[in-house]
Amino acid sequence: MTTEAASSDAPEIPGVLLAGGLARRMGGGDKPMRRIGGRTILERVIDRLKPQCGGLILNANGDPARFAAFGLPVIPDGVGDFPGPLAGILAALDWVVLNRPGVSLVLSAAADCPFLPRDLVARLHQALAEQHAQLAVAASDGQSHPVIGLWRVDLRDELRRALVVEDIRKIDRWTARHRLATVTWPTEPLDPFFNANTVDDIAEAERLAELDGG
Repeated sequence: MTTEAASSDAPEIPGVLLAGGLARRMGGGDKPMRRIGGRTILERVIDRLKPQCGGLILNANGDPARFAAFGLPVIPDGVGDFPGPLAGILAALDWVVLNRPGVSLVLSAAADCPFLPRDLVARLHQALAEQHAQLAVAASDGQSHPVIGLWRVDLRDELRRALVVEDIRKIDRWTARHRLATVTWPTEPLDPFFNANTVDDIAEAERLAELDGG
């Protein structure tokens, strides 16, 4: 199946951009608001995912007004004291149930990955269907990226129990419980899942942006 066919066969899948990190290695603040080549990382993520998704939402805690210019719904974690990405994914699943009834899958992506692949949703959905999996996650260079994946909405109650009752915070502990499809992307000319965690990473991202066409 070609990427184009996979994209046309895929249902409309909303995406959640996870921006809940504290950016301690950058001295605090919102990592997605750092600039690469004159544009914020978040702008770049939106540009990559908007054509692939049936709408985008942003998971972020604190004052949502700081993201107002992007025109996306901003949802905080719905489960207190769980600063990890699983809480953001759960918040997105809850939001979809209330606002997009009938939607069965949600894409999650880190909001600090400026070079996400343009065939992300198509390939993840294709693997989910072909492998009869419950979840699908991205990988590159021998490493899984579980924060970037497809999540079934009907698993949200199980996820809530894992967070609240079992205190599970690591994504791979949760995904290990389910039938998981892993889809690998090449890392040439660049790793599409490069994320900007440090000040040095921002400098590297500037170089990679040149390879990626700016």
